[in-house]
Amino acid sequence: MRKKIVAGNWKMNLDYNEGLGLFSEIINMVKDEVTGTQEAVVCSPFIHLHSLVQMAKGYNKVAVGAQNAHQAESGAYTGEISAKMVKSVGAAYVILGHSERRQYFGETNELLAKKTDTVLAHDLRPIFCIGETLQERESNQYFDVIKTQLVEGVFHLDEAQFAQVVLAYEPVWAIGTGVTASSAQAQEIHAFIRIEIAAKYGQEIANNTTILYGGSCNPKNAPELFAQPDIDGGLIGGASLKSRDFIDIVKVFN
Repeated sequence: MRKKIVAGNWKMNLDYNEGLGLFSEIINMVKDEVTGTQEAVVCSPFIHLHSLVQMAKGYNKVAVGAQNAHQAESGAYTGEISAKMVKSVGAAYVILGHSERRQYFGETNELLAKKTDTVLAHDLRPIFCIGETLQERESNQYFDVIKTQLVEGVFHLDEAQFAQVVLAYEPVWAIGTGVTASSAQAQEIHAFIRIEIAAKYGQEIANNTTILYGGSCNPKNAPELFAQPDIDGGLIGGASLKSRDFIDIVKVFN
């Protein structure tokens, strides 16, 4: 049975104390309210990582992740954070290829393939984001776009490496817009992704790959989205900044 995950992406929000306060609320709510086997992952700014990992000790349903990591092991890359650094504070996950990184920082599939290799080499699990823009959807290019992102970004991995990857489908046109892909639209893409994985790695690996939905997911639409057979959780943006909303999404899998 593939793992159910709800991952919060705080993006560039919350100062140090605000982040610790929110995370304290989250872990206490998980302890009191989450009864299933799902995992809540919080991907915070780098300044919070070490403290959140320490706070999460003893809570096996809560994990911590970074929002990015550099492709190089080390070097003269002022302002960047390496996978080794992320691993050294005890984080378990790293978001790679978020549409905002692709759009604002010019990250390409080729670069993301290198980042994926580096993250995996340090025993971190990438949450690898894929998805199409509004223009690509309206011009019916979205299947080709998503397949290319998979092939160029992660399909160079061997089976054991790929088994560590969590995928997140994020329709770029639904991020931060309040517009959500319908459950049917989301399921169509998730099923397509799983078919492509099966063609590359076989049906067993496809069946065991966790694929998250990331596009304006909230407590109201999460139950319908998560009820779809190929949607295994969510990559949550704005709603992850409110402990009640985030936990209500996590609890869909109770």
